[in-house]
Amino acid sequence: MTVFAAASLKESFTALGRKFEKDHPGTKVTFSFGGSDTLAASITGGAPADVFAAAGPKTMKIVTDKGGTAGTPTTFVRNQLEIATLPGNPDKLASLKDLTKSGLKVVLCDKTVPCGAAAQKALTAGGVKLTPVSYEEDVKSALNKVVLKEADAALVYRTDVKAADGKVQGVDFPESAKAVNDYPIALLKNARNAEAAKAFIALVQSPEGQQVLTEAGFLKP
Repeated sequence: MTVFAAASLKESFTALGRKFEKDHPGTKVTFSFGGSDTLAASITGGAPADVFAAAGPKTMKIVTDKGGTAGTPTTFVRNQLEIATLPGNPDKLASLKDLTKSGLKVVLCDKTVPCGAAAQKALTAGGVKLTPVSYEEDVKSALNKVVLKEADAALVYRTDVKAADGKVQGVDFPESAKAVNDYPIALLKNARNAEAAKAFIALVQSPEGQQVLTEAGFLKP
């Protein structure tokens, strides 16, 4: 069974995949993680997959509009942005406006992916104009720039800050509440393993699955 999932779901879905394989002996779960728009393009282009979990309804709609989903996608978690900076917050970042400090290298996710769209929404809400040093293809790439010290800060999901396990520090900002992303999940129409796919979606939505996702920093749907 193949699951296409937004990059921000990597850690929690990998853990759920291990649990699923244990509960369903003989079933192998293969994941493809990346920017939701890239995954949506692969699915509509005919890439074989059973489940799609996107970081925003807009990217899921790309697949649904092409008749690629079986049934209606369901929101299973939500996610909120944080500023990721180096441990100890050397640049003393406390707000979105601080990202405009002279000489500060900031990276954002590309505007076509949900984390980039959310960042634009938050910046607009805060009336902040920002020129990033780069736009990254997905949230993990944006975070990695900070981890590798190629950037001073990035706008990423709080779940990614948590998953980085101390390699970055998160800074909350009020405008993030204006840009919360809903994550939909759907069974794909051309699923080769529809029964296993349905069972995996059920696990994601179960109390046990939700606990794994909540512990990763995701918000309840």
